[in-house]
Amino acid sequence: MRGLVHLAAALDLPGEFDGGAFAALARLAEGGGLDFVTLDDSFARPGPDALGVLCRVAPATRRIGLVPTVTTTHTEPLWVQAAVATLDWVGRGRAGWRIDVSVTEDEARLFGRRHTAPADALWRKADEVADVAARLWDSWEDGAEIRDEATGRFLDGDRVHRVDFTGTGFSVQGPSTVPRPPQGHPVRVVDATDAHACAVAARHADVALVRAASPAQAAGVRDRLREQARAFGRDPDALRVLVSLLVDLGDGEHAAEPGHGGGGPRPTVHGPLYRGGPVDLAELVASWHTEGVTDGFHFVPVEPRRDLERLVNGTVALLQHRGLFRTFYPGSTLREHLGLARPAGRYAASGAPAVSRRAS
Repeated sequence: MRGLVHLAAALDLPGEFDGGAFAALARLAEGGGLDFVTLDDSFARPGPDALGVLCRVAPATRRIGLVPTVTTTHTEPLWVQAAVATLDWVGRGRAGWRIDVSVTEDEARLFGRRHTAPADALWRKADEVADVAARLWDSWEDGAEIRDEATGRFLDGDRVHRVDFTGTGFSVQGPSTVPRPPQGHPVRVVDATDAHACAVAARHADVALVRAASPAQAAGVRDRLREQARAFGRDPDALRVLVSLLVDLGDGEHAAEPGHGGGGPRPTVHGPLYRGGPVDLAELVASWHTEGVTDGFHFVPVEPRRDLERLVNGTVALLQHRGLFRTFYPGSTLREHLGLARPAGRYAASGAPAVSRRAS
């Protein structure tokens, strides 16, 4: 018997700079029990920093996972992992990281250091950054912080380790500037639509987002990702594959248009689009999940304020009534929501050199 479906939603509000608006939508999604919300980001358009916004949203929510997009192209790996780890601390174990690359020349021009690179080179660096981020998260063993005021000892230097990683165009010695995150590793999310991103998703992602307009297409992509994960030595059951759909629930009171709603999503230049009502969307989710073609769905509302409310109070409520989706959060971390184990630190029992051989 299949487990419960996983559900997530995007909080994207173009042109919005009020953190309270994002917090309100996140609380709405949390009220529906969604696993996590995403907030997209790009140097190619103006707007607030997604990671900073979700650090503002974290104290305004209690359970829902928070997943900002952070590019690996023009950002330093040491900063990226520390920022995501900080969100995990602020959110008490609810952070994720949507790994992305910056592909345009305009984005490269903002930094002035180099021209943009081909997609394969950008994703090769993203692969390396995802790898070194995990190493840096592990560079502090669990319990390395002593915080003993009586003796003045803050940490045990024997439990803090160097990383010494050399990648394409960067090197990191480590350790991290932030203690090991509450989840061990914040959840890594990759949109696997791009062929170059698939390998990164299969090697590193906890959640892969795919765009599929039919159950057969979703099943094919999911099977390929799981096989790639197995080839990389991973347990494919540790990878959650979610179908990402644009959803337009503006005509929810009317019958679904041909090719939408009960007829399934329609391919568009922006990805598969569902247009119809919350009831038909619930039927689609239930059908695809029961067929075993996906582990869940990531919804991108066309009109966030309108569509997220209809999604939570309509579609999600129906799925809960049918016993296909949770009615409460059984745990407190994003990994627990997704049914993923907390990874062990790689340096704890490896005998790796520590930063210092004495307590600090």
